[in-house]
Order: sequence, then structure tokens, then C-alpha cells
Amino acid sequence: MRVKTGVVRRRRHKKILKQARGFYSGRRKHFRKAKEQLEHSLVYAYRDRKQKKREFRKLWIIRINAAARLNDMSYSRFMHGLKQANIELDRKILADMAMNEPESFAKLVEAAKAAL
Repeated sequence: MRVKTGVVRRRRHKKILKQARGFYSGRRKHFRKAKEQLEHSLVYAYRDRKQKKREFRKLWIIRINAAARLNDMSYSRFMHGLKQANIELDRKILADMAMNEPESFAKLVEAAKAAL
């Protein structure tokens, strides 16, 4: 018995093309190109979910370093001083304090200097 794939194929194609909305030119209109681009896009999305965490950590470290140097201290000595003083704040919070509350960040720097 012969089975034609008309309905199944159309559903499968529609599912892929629906996900490919927003792609450029034939990459959203032609099934084969859309499927190839979608596979790449999903790989990029998976990879970049991991990279986003690295990028934010780098940004926080840059901000903490800049604020610590305004208070005459390097990033590494500041973090070591915080650890010695048993102050357990993560880099996200420290970077936010450095940006929005410089006076309280300066108190942290003084505490780190005192612990060293």
C-alpha cells in the first residue's frame, strides 16, 4: 500500500517555517534554507546562553575594578581584602553598588584595606 505524505509534510514544513519567521529573504520562505538556518540559530542560541553568563561576569569585574581604583585599590587586592574581612557579596551586587552607591562601596573598600 502506498502512503502519500501530503498532510504530514505540510505540517512539518509549516512548523519549521513558523519558527523561521523574522529570518532574512529566502531563509524564511524556502523550507530547506529555513531548516538549515534554524538549526544554526538553535546552536547559536544554546552557545550564547552560556556566553551571556561569562560576558556579565566580565562586565561586573570591569565595573568593580574601576570603582576600586577610584578608591586607590586594585581589583584583586579589593576582592582578597573582602574575603579576609569575611564579607560575602557576589560580583553582581558589588558592581551594582559601585555604579549606584559609591559611598557605600567606598566603605567596603575601607573594610577591605583594614583586613589586609
